[in-house]
Amino acid sequence: MQFANDLCVVGGAGHVGLPFALVFAEAGLRAAIYDKNKTALDRIAAGAVPFMEQGAEALLRKALADKHLAMSDSPAIVGESRVVVITIGTPVDEFFNPVFKDIRNCLAELKPFLREGQVLVLRSTVYPGTTEWCARWLRENNLNIPLAYCPERVVQGKSIEEIKQLPQIIGGVTPEGEREALELFRRISVETYLLKPIEAEFAKLFSNAYRYIHFAIANQFYMIAESAGVDYNQLLAGMKFHYPRLEGLPSPGLSAGPCLLKDTMQLNAFAKNQFALGAAAMNINEGLVMFLVGRMSARWDLKEKTIGILGMAFKPENDDIRAALSYKLKKVLEFNAKRVLTTDPFVRSDPALLPLDRVIRESDILILAIPHRMYKTVDFLGKPVVDAWGFLEKESGL
Repeated sequence: MQFANDLCVVGGAGHVGLPFALVFAEAGLRAAIYDKNKTALDRIAAGAVPFMEQGAEALLRKALADKHLAMSDSPAIVGESRVVVITIGTPVDEFFNPVFKDIRNCLAELKPFLREGQVLVLRSTVYPGTTEWCARWLRENNLNIPLAYCPERVVQGKSIEEIKQLPQIIGGVTPEGEREALELFRRISVETYLLKPIEAEFAKLFSNAYRYIHFAIANQFYMIAESAGVDYNQLLAGMKFHYPRLEGLPSPGLSAGPCLLKDTMQLNAFAKNQFALGAAAMNINEGLVMFLVGRMSARWDLKEKTIGILGMAFKPENDDIRAALSYKLKKVLEFNAKRVLTTDPFVRSDPALLPLDRVIRESDILILAIPHRMYKTVDFLGKPVVDAWGFLEKESGL
């Protein structure tokens, strides 16, 4: 059976889908992306990547020039593609429970274009058991299509590099699904590791929850030490000085993003709210915002102060604001302070952001929310800077 495209990435204009499509286009496959975001598709078609991703623009220009990348806002392109990679996952609702509506609606939309001879690969984070649910859905709809779950495990912003370097976990529902997924990743010559689908789902969730708990340990230590009047970052430097067993202990800070908290929530829901470590990590990492504001309130009368927040992305050297704790910090301060100003050198999606020099000039107190490298050399005009990260050489904050 002939297909116009070797693979199609559903949700292919996003942070997970576009790098994946570009890596396989670079390997010589005819890649396609289907996405409802026509604005993003128009930018991609013009050779511009809609977000920060190292090495992506060069690959995009080459893929377009070689005619190895097609795109559409119509699901009909899925029917023209042999391997269908779905980057729709299971988000979390306001009750911290997984939401299956998105993936269910996605499959229903694709149903008219799915046919025998195709392969289905789930790529985003999903609640344990979702892959088997999708397999049942295919059977109930008389679709004889091999299925595998192959979780993405890259660091956002470095997806291009890491897709080609990191081992790929493959959870095939059937031997044929496993074989087809192995063949797909053979095209980019990466190592693979075979697991059952539910094991592959847990592998992704456990990895992110582990990292989230790791950050929570650092934040808990920070809050304990600071409450005791101890400079935690000076203490941390001493603890780690030529002591290899603590090399992996991170610095404290606003640990967030679109995956770590969400995946910890999904595990907690799966464990029927008995994932005590995960629940504690959520309270600690989310609670750091209130801790910082409380410490500031004890030192200054915030209702008389203008506060400037430096960095609104969820992590350094990035433009993604999804689930960024900087915005929670902003909301809390808007209730407690006279005025709140925000800035970020990379974020382009927030019209409320102001130039850095204006934020510094008009603020009474500054908070380093995200330690972008450029802030190392900024003149803060003698203003106090709250720096939980211990990032600045001369901290003048709490």
